[in-house]
Amino acid sequence: MTGAGGAARLAGVIRHGSRTMSSKISHVEFHVLQTEAETRPHWVSLFKVPNANELLVRLRTDDGVKGFGLATSYTDIAPITKVVADGFADLILGMDALAPEALYEKLFALTSSRQAAERGWGREALIRISAAVDLACWDIVGKTAGLPLYRLFGGYRNQVPCYVTCAYYRDGKDNAELRDEIEMLVAQGHRGFKGKVGGLSLAEDIARMEIVREVIGPDRDLMIDVNRAWDLKTAIEGARLLTPLKPVWLEEPVRWTDDRRELKLLAQSTAIPLSGGESEITSYGCRSLLEEQAVQILQFDCTMFGGFTEGRKLAALCELNHVDVAPHHDCFIHAPLVAASPAGRIVESFTDPERDPLQAELYENPPHIADGWLTLNEAPGLGLTLSAEALAKFARPVASAGR
Repeated sequence: MTGAGGAARLAGVIRHGSRTMSSKISHVEFHVLQTEAETRPHWVSLFKVPNANELLVRLRTDDGVKGFGLATSYTDIAPITKVVADGFADLILGMDALAPEALYEKLFALTSSRQAAERGWGREALIRISAAVDLACWDIVGKTAGLPLYRLFGGYRNQVPCYVTCAYYRDGKDNAELRDEIEMLVAQGHRGFKGKVGGLSLAEDIARMEIVREVIGPDRDLMIDVNRAWDLKTAIEGARLLTPLKPVWLEEPVRWTDDRRELKLLAQSTAIPLSGGESEITSYGCRSLLEEQAVQILQFDCTMFGGFTEGRKLAALCELNHVDVAPHHDCFIHAPLVAASPAGRIVESFTDPERDPLQAELYENPPHIADGWLTLNEAPGLGLTLSAEALAKFARPVASAGR
């Protein structure tokens, strides 16, 4: 179907009263996606990263159109499941899946409501759930239009660069194991590599990143992620020591307490571009990073806050402010947004199934990644089909409502 035809079809669905009813959400179900804890967890500088810890929401409309969305959590997912098991799904039933702005506004408003306070619904949990529901609605919008979301969002291109995150800390992991890891990823064909620092002394971390650069060679991209571990003085010195390795960016280099001011001060002493945004919990926090000119690359995460409704707005702001879009986590979810905008730079992948079994197994038709590029599917909506086998392996039902 052409873009014009798909847009006309969608307009007809919204315009004609007989069809408007069919966009109402008639069934909602929530699952938690988890696996057994790793015997050797992956650590960043300050915390352990779960290899699978997500909320899956699946929606169905009156006429049988289905969509899904995900919410990522790096902390205990119990506060999120508490909310969805406490009647949250009933708030979604009957809402128009083709009006994600209205539905997102309704759900996000709960973060400032007496209802949430009375029921003990935490703000962060509500933000995560709202994001997942929003993604599911946009999946339905795309399927109703018969178009992949990257085309509905702008259709700038159908391929996006893709890098791999690596060099995590693990118990007993030495530099020989690090070298083996990077050699494995080079053999997979990656062109960009993001290494973790901040968990050891500067000297030890610089030595680790020197190994990564040596293995990947001078022509592949190296990004460095501190995960907010350094104070400003350490960040300034760390940036100086890393400069010979030619990093593409330095990610979340300073602690959270005064990060916007410290990012601006750090930028005055290094030519390495700075990135951040994943640790914000709203699009307003990311907007502040842009307004204060604290970063050159914005890394919001649509599965942690905002969904595509807010992610599209942030991508537009980035384009207008000459800031690149490089979302955190989940390359398959974020690829449509990055592909749709001239500001879209790159997506993040995890191609070691031990680190991220969901990327490896969750979809029957994952987009193809080769030679540092991800090619988007042309199937409508997100273009992704959940694997029944993976759901049987990872999914635990939490709540459902409707028929």
